[in-house]
Amino acid sequence: MRTFIAIDLTDEIKDELAQLQARLKYSGADVKWVAKDNIHLTLKFLGEVPDEKIEKVSSELDMAAKETKQFEMTINDIGAFPKLDFPRVVWVGLDKGAAESKELAQKIDERLERLGIQRESRAFSPHITIGRVKSAKNKAALKEKILCSQLSTINYQLVSSIILFKSTLTSTGPIYTKLHESRFKS
Repeated sequence: MRTFIAIDLTDEIKDELAQLQARLKYSGADVKWVAKDNIHLTLKFLGEVPDEKIEKVSSELDMAAKETKQFEMTINDIGAFPKLDFPRVVWVGLDKGAAESKELAQKIDERLERLGIQRESRAFSPHITIGRVKSAKNKAALKEKILCSQLSTINYQLVSSIILFKSTLTSTGPIYTKLHESRFKS
């Protein structure tokens, strides 16, 4: 099954990001916006994992979680990969929690490598994907909207777990199902 590991976000942060998406839509850019309920912070995309390996992955995530303290996370930056002039992904970055998220992603990479799951080739960049740009249509207007956008200051979250999600692709968009949650030490 197609899987990934993520930090789920509070409803307040998802609402804030949905409002941001609504403002960015006025650019008229050709962007596939992430559905509000699907917005999350991906720590590692696993891709296709055999059913029989899910329990082992869950066990390794539990071990990583036991080594991790709860941490505060706030969102602040808005940007695009690879760069604003040629956007492919519209993202929101972290302020508080960026270092902890990087450390956690590295810990997960190390643990899952033991199961034969390949490490990430690129350094982890903590971000929340809110949209994927499909064409160059109105990209200048999108850049302008991104540069002019701000987030409210109500975007705090206490991160206390990581989740293994199953992703089922459908014609109307992906459906994410929680397979396992690993809680941090308090």
